[in-house]
Order: sequence, then C-alpha cells, then structure tokens
Amino acid sequence: MSPGCALRAVCVFTGSSSGGDPRYARTAAHLGRALAGRGIGLVYGGGRVGLMGTLADACLEADGHVVGVIPRFLMEWEVGHRGVSELVEVDSMHTRKAEMAARSDGFIALPGGIGTMEELFEVWTWAQLGSHDKPVGMLDVAGYYAPLLTFVDHMVDQGFLRPHHRELLIVDDDVDRLLDRMASRRPVALP
Repeated sequence: MSPGCALRAVCVFTGSSSGGDPRYARTAAHLGRALAGRGIGLVYGGGRVGLMGTLADACLEADGHVVGVIPRFLMEWEVGHRGVSELVEVDSMHTRKAEMAARSDGFIALPGGIGTMEELFEVWTWAQLGSHDKPVGMLDVAGYYAPLLTFVDHMVDQGFLRPHHRELLIVDDDVDRLLDRMASRRPVALP
C-alpha cells in the first residue's frame, strides 16, 4: 500500500437484495475476497441475504474479518448473519451508521437500493462538511451508478455541488483499482 490512507477496515454499503444482474453478486464476492486478501476488515450492515450476504460470505471464506452491525428490529427482516466474526446489535438505524463509521477507515457503495443511497450520501456529506477525511468510494458495477453520476455532475453544473466536493467521491468499476485508489488517496484540502 502506498502512503496515503491506512485501510484497516472498510465499511461497505449494499443491498439486502441481489439485484437483477448476476455481475452484482460476482463483484460483491470479489470485493469480499479482495478485502480479506489485503488484510482489510469488512464492516457492513449485518445481513446474510442479498449482496450483503454474498459479500460477507466471500470475505469469511477467504479468512477475512467481518463485522456486521444491525438494528435489533432488522435481525429477522434482513436475517442477521450469525456466522460473521462479530455481530453488533444496535437500537436504531442512526446508531448503526455511527457504529459502522466509527469502525471503518473508508467506505464503499456497491449496488443497492434507497438504504444504500442514503448511507452513501450521508458519509459523503460528512466528508464534505469535514466531519471525517476517510475515502468514500463507489463501485460502479455494470454501469449501475451511471445515471446517478450523470445527475451528480448535473448538480456540479448547476452550482449545487462544488467540484472539489464532487472529487471526494472515488468512482471505479474495478474492485482492485478502487481499493488501490482509496488506499493511496491523500485527504482533499477543502476550502
């Protein structure tokens, strides 16, 4: 790892569904194995279904360390993954996000639904406001995020998002390249 950001644990936001394209699950599994292979712990939403489960299982199968953080009321809904290295049950979604952020040195969004979007945008906003200087990554699997990225660039064009805040989001379509870029990223000096 080159000098930059020490990634000891990465929080991954993703869906409790597998989505409609098999490439999403293949990439989630690849990311899980890549994290384990680099000695980077996985922190995620604690579910054993959908892309969440695929990601966690692949990391565990590669001898990785996996921390799941799940609100008690979602244990049954998302079928909490009791096979992870550590399963942390919390009292609310707010506590879940704070706990995941505190345990992580960076964030990655895989494909997911509105929960994934909300989590991604919150940590990106925290970076914009200077609450943390951890890298925020987006894994654009099979162009899943292309329409959203077009809109994000539209926000820049319309003056609602500053270019240097746009640059806080590291986007790539390759797992290993994204992890390399996040690890080598130097904190962005915000005005």
